[in-house]
Amino acid sequence: MSTPLSELPIRRLTTDDLTSCADLSEDRGWPREEHKWGLLLTAGTGYGIDDPEGKGLVTACVVTSYGRGLAAIGMMLVAERHARRGVGRRLMQHVVNEAGDTPLTLHATPYGQPLYEQLGFVDTGRAEMVHGHLRAPESVPEARVTTRPATAEDLPAIVRLDAEVFGLDRTHMITRLPAFADQLRVAEEDGVLTGYAAAWPNMQTHVVGPLIAEDTETAKALVASLAAGTDRPLRTDIDVRHGELIAWVKEHGLETVAFNTVMTYRIPDLPGDWTRRFAPLSVAAG
Repeated sequence: MSTPLSELPIRRLTTDDLTSCADLSEDRGWPREEHKWGLLLTAGTGYGIDDPEGKGLVTACVVTSYGRGLAAIGMMLVAERHARRGVGRRLMQHVVNEAGDTPLTLHATPYGQPLYEQLGFVDTGRAEMVHGHLRAPESVPEARVTTRPATAEDLPAIVRLDAEVFGLDRTHMITRLPAFADQLRVAEEDGVLTGYAAAWPNMQTHVVGPLIAEDTETAKALVASLAAGTDRPLRTDIDVRHGELIAWVKEHGLETVAFNTVMTYRIPDLPGDWTRRFAPLSVAAG
C-alpha cells in the first residue's frame, strides 16, 4: 500500500538531485534548465519530496537566503501526476515555517499566485519577461556610457554596488557570476562603476541578469553590449516600473513572453533601490 502524499517526508535536496529536478521541470513543460538548477542547489537550499514509487520527485523548490533580511523562493514545481492534491501547498507551508522570522519573496505565475495569496504572500510588483534577438540600435548609449568586460579586480566593487542597490549582501551569489555567466560587463564613469550586468546560458537563450544601473541609459548600454557578444536570443525579466527600458528593448526586437507577479511575505516591499534594479539575477533567486 502506497504512502499518502501527506505523509511523505520532505527532505533537503543536493546537487546529486540536479537531474531529478531537471526531469521535474520537463514534466511540467518547463525547460530543463540544468545550468540554473546547478547554481540554485549550490548557493541555495533545495527542498523536495521523493516519489514513493521511485519515479523521481513529487515536488521541489529552492530557497536562496540573503541572511536574516530576505530569502527568495523559486522553482516551485509539482509533478503533473501529483498536481492538485495539496502537495505543493504542503511544501510551501514547510518552507514558510522553516524561514521563521525571515521575510520571503517570490515571482508568481498566474497559476501559482492563488496558493501564495492563501499562504499570506502579498502582491508588491510585476516583472515583464521579454525575449528575442536585440537588433543593433542605430544609436547605442555607448557614446555617453562606457561598458567593458568585468575583470577579477572589479569584483569587490561589483559586490559593493550590488549590496547598495539590492539592499542586502548577496556576495555568495555575485561571486559565482564569473563562472556561471558567459558574459559579465560593467559600466563606469571616471573610473567609478555605475552598473553591471551578466548574461548566462539557459537552454538556447542568454538570460540577462542581474541588471543593475544608475539610470536607464546605462541599462540600455549594458544590454546592448551583452547582445553584441552573443548570437543567442536574449531573455530577461524587467521590473514594469522601468517602462522606458521595456519600450526600448521592444523597439529593437524583443517581445513580451509573460508577466510574473512579485510577491512578499512579512515585508510590504523588497529592500534596496528599485530605481537602479532593472532585472533580477533570476526570478528564482531574486
